[in-house]
Amino acid sequence: MNTRQQMLTVTDHNRSYIDMTYVYPVVSRRAKGVSVGINLNPNNACNWHCAYCQVPGLVRGAAPAIDEALLVRELQGFLHELIHGRFMAEHVPEEAQVIRDIAFSGNGEPTSCATFSSVVRQVVRIRDEAGLACVPIRLITNGSQVDKPDVQAGLSLLAEAGGEVWFKLDAGTQADIARINGVSIRPASHARRLALCASLCPTWVQTCMFRWDDKAPTTEFVDDYLALLEQAGLTPLKGVLLYGLARQSFQPEAVHLKQLSAVELESIAGRLRQKGLAVTVSP
Repeated sequence: MNTRQQMLTVTDHNRSYIDMTYVYPVVSRRAKGVSVGINLNPNNACNWHCAYCQVPGLVRGAAPAIDEALLVRELQGFLHELIHGRFMAEHVPEEAQVIRDIAFSGNGEPTSCATFSSVVRQVVRIRDEAGLACVPIRLITNGSQVDKPDVQAGLSLLAEAGGEVWFKLDAGTQADIARINGVSIRPASHARRLALCASLCPTWVQTCMFRWDDKAPTTEFVDDYLALLEQAGLTPLKGVLLYGLARQSFQPEAVHLKQLSAVELESIAGRLRQKGLAVTVSP
């Protein structure tokens, strides 16, 4: 297993850190430890185009056909190395040397994989066989494919395995979603998909906020965002993962983006908590 000779950090989520097609490690600032990534989009294809996306060479499209046998070998081998080998000691800061999750994330929308539920089943089996049944499996998704039966089957399998979903929602109006996420969707449709997702599997909303052309989110922007959350239904949600910019965007829209301060993010979080939502903030 070839690796780069350096320590992982929260600002380095390079998918090529180790020489594998589908599996990669990161130190996650939100998970606060090692996240074992499952990248079902090695073709850098996504059906959204988020302004803050860190994937270089991002293209529009879906996940390619998945070589499940290769994915199984990579995940089995890497989990064994994490548990029994030297990877943690040599590449992970001491305070982060714990496996926090296995996450479907990577270089595009994972649920665009045509065999998503089959892949979920394999990952659950491998995790359990490695003696890591207590490690959660997370799906990080833009939620656009939740209407598909196979994705719903995968969500149900994830729930049965004690997993959860991090569902992308960055704005509340069609114009703001188009500007930030590069996709034209009806907000009401996205709210419905969020509600459906939360009915099938424990679901957090993940939201990135930042300055656009040096302007912080306005009160109206946050109002629209909250209104869409309320349309989906607040009670079934586990809460909101609110985060800022920590890594470089490789999209042309990066010229518009600047970080919000921790104080600014906490102010927005306060608005969400007033609605009874649990909120974690990662500046």
